[in-house]
Amino acid sequence: MQASDLDRVRKGDALPTPAPIEVAERNDARMTLRPPESVDRPIERSGGLSVWRQITERLERDIRSGRLPAGARLPNEAAMAERFAVNRHTVRRALAELAAKGLVRASAGRGTFIEPPKLAYAIGPRTRFSENVEHEGREASGELLAAETVAAPATIARRLKIRVGAKVLRITLRRRADGIPVVFSTSWLPLPRFARLAERYGVHGSISAALADCGVADYRRAETRIAAREAAADEAAALDIAPRRIVLVLDSLNVDAEGRPIQATLALFSADRVELVVAS
Repeated sequence: MQASDLDRVRKGDALPTPAPIEVAERNDARMTLRPPESVDRPIERSGGLSVWRQITERLERDIRSGRLPAGARLPNEAAMAERFAVNRHTVRRALAELAAKGLVRASAGRGTFIEPPKLAYAIGPRTRFSENVEHEGREASGELLAAETVAAPATIARRLKIRVGAKVLRITLRRRADGIPVVFSTSWLPLPRFARLAERYGVHGSISAALADCGVADYRRAETRIAAREAAADEAAALDIAPRRIVLVLDSLNVDAEGRPIQATLALFSADRVELVVAS
């Protein structure tokens, strides 16, 4: 804050009006934000509403109205502090409140981004990640984080109808909508039937296509159990969300056309980014 601003505060005058935030032109497919030429009403310093909450409400209004579009990156804390004539701690508290509401996400080393509207994800007999995401007009993608052969624990063996200790393929995936992580999952598949699945997923980037290469032309969802809890630290990191944010936990089982279990999955969905729609 400049000396002239301090003089205004002592005299009871309003501080210079902070410019609202506006989207700049795209540059190399990345959106940045800049203040427009127009101005917004000033931050009230003597009212009953705290300064950080006023900043929160102003940004929230701009996000919900679409003035700050999904995927856009906010200016850094220093720039926002200068714009609103406050210290960085005040900006940080406002951004933390927006993150708590699921409206923005802070990505380490990259900045703070506007979250997109929640993805409507259908759960039914033919649940397919790519189809669900593309139905919402977004681009589906995924990455194989780990693949290993392990002994089936009792809970997995019972669901896959194999003996305890039988060899299974365990794969861990992170799946995205428009580049934003929405699902972090672990699946178990019986061996040797699906020995090539991890390699085929690397080729196609699709579980359905990988299963087809392993001889499963079609499959269906036999059951899905849904719960909710706080994300553990590693889960939050994988989903790029704040620690202890709520995740939706889907414990599911897929079977082939003959009704034989082929895939048991424990999937964590970011509750801030996804709403589940149970299809009848």
